[in-house]
Amino acid sequence: MLLASTALNVFADTSSAEEARAAYIMPLAEKSLLTDIYRVNSSFYVAVGERGHILQSLDGINWQQAAVPLQSNLNAVHFADDQHGWAVGHDAAILATVDGGNSWQVQQFLPESDKPLLDVYFRNRQHGIAVGAYGLFYVTSDGGNTWQQSFFAELAAEEDKEYLLDLQETDPEMYRAELSSILPHFNRIFADGNTLYMVGEAGFIAKSNDFGDSWQRMEEFYNGSLFDLHRTPEMGLLAVGLRGHVFRSSDNGQSWQQVELSESATLNSVFSDQAGNVFLAGNAGALLQSSDDGLTFTDRSESDGKAILNGLVLQNQMLLVTEVGIKVLNLDKSE
Repeated sequence: MLLASTALNVFADTSSAEEARAAYIMPLAEKSLLTDIYRVNSSFYVAVGERGHILQSLDGINWQQAAVPLQSNLNAVHFADDQHGWAVGHDAAILATVDGGNSWQVQQFLPESDKPLLDVYFRNRQHGIAVGAYGLFYVTSDGGNTWQQSFFAELAAEEDKEYLLDLQETDPEMYRAELSSILPHFNRIFADGNTLYMVGEAGFIAKSNDFGDSWQRMEEFYNGSLFDLHRTPEMGLLAVGLRGHVFRSSDNGQSWQQVELSESATLNSVFSDQAGNVFLAGNAGALLQSSDDGLTFTDRSESDGKAILNGLVLQNQMLLVTEVGIKVLNLDKSE
C-alpha cells in the first residue's frame, strides 16, 4: 500500500486567544530589518519586515509606513492585482489588503503555534497558498476569508515514508500529528507558469502541476537548505541556499549542476531584470551579478556586510531590502 498522494486537509482555526496588537508607526521604519519586496505595478512597490512593518512607495525612493493591525515579523508579500495583496510571517500570521495597501486586515494569527509562515502566492484574487516552517501549508479559495491547512505525506523524506505508512493504517490521529512535525521547512514557493515549485531545508525541492493539490518530491541534489528558486531569462532554473551554494538546471529540474562561486555567504534570493541579468543576494552583504544566464557571476557585494534579503531592478536602479532597511543602488555607477 502506498501513502496517499492527496493532502490531509484540516480547516484552519484562524483565531487566537491572544489578541493581536497594532504595529507601531516608526519614523525610521524604512531603516529597520526588511525581508521582502514586491513590485505591484510599474509605479507601486511594497516591502515588509520586522514588527509588522509594511512600507509602500510610488517611486522606489520615498517610502511610507502603512497602519498594520499586528506586530508579528513579516517574511513575504504578494499581490494578485493592484488592489489585492497578502503578507505572511511569524505566529502563522496572514494579513490582507483589498484597497491597494491603504488598509490591512488580519486573516490568521496563531501565536501559540510558534511557527512562522515564510512565503505566500496567489494565482488570482481568490486562490492562494501560504507555506512555512515544519511543513506549514495553508490554502484558500475565497481570497483568504477561510484558510485550510493541508499535510502532504508525499513531501516527507524517503526514510520517513515507511513510518508514516504504518501510522496511516494503524493510528490516523497520530499520523496527522506526526505529519505536522516530520515535514521539512518550506522556505519559498515559486510559480513558473502553471507549475509550482517549493524549496526548503535539507535539499527539499518539490513541484506541483495542479496549483498545489498534489506534489511530487524531486530527487535531492544538495543536502543543505535551499532558500529560493528562479526561472532565468533564458529559461534555466537557479536554486540558491546555504554557504554560497548555487545550482543550475537546463532541463526543468531533472538534473542540476553546481555553479562555483567565490562567495560563501548564505544566499537568500535570486532575481533578474529585463536586460537578462541575474542577481543573487545574501548574508554579509553578498550581491552577485550574471550576464550569461547564471553560468558565471561577478561579485558586487556591499561593503557594509549587512544581510540582503531580497531585491528587484527598475530601469537603472536596484531596490534591496536588507537588515538595515531599503537600499537603492545606481546600476550605472556600480562596479
